[in-house]
Amino acid sequence: MLHDIGIFLTDSPGLDCHGTEPYIRHGILGRATLDALGHLRHGLVCERHVGVGISVEDIRRFNLPLPERDMRPVSIEEEIICYADKFFSKNGGGASHEKTVAEIVESLQRYGADQAERFMRWVELFG
Repeated sequence: MLHDIGIFLTDSPGLDCHGTEPYIRHGILGRATLDALGHLRHGLVCERHVGVGISVEDIRRFNLPLPERDMRPVSIEEEIICYADKFFSKNGGGASHEKTVAEIVESLQRYGADQAERFMRWVELFG
């Protein structure tokens, strides 16, 4: 759960979060929160887990409200968290839905084939 700590700062009423920031920023907000507490490695996990990681090219191509820096997972631990996070949707009702690999790949395709390919490498690695 720590990787999603920044969600409380976002405007995501469906998750009962009433902050002012767009949801896409929850990773960098979580990093800032944990960095301020001296938990730098954990902060990086927050920043690098969104989607399957976000590149500078992604930020520019989709005009994302994020700083222009590479936010893709680097360590195996970051990859595991990023991979596992894709299987569950958050919602405010308390119910969860475990997504299939096919559902995840389909949702990633709209962001480019490289996103789906990165996820499929993790499927092969982590199964």
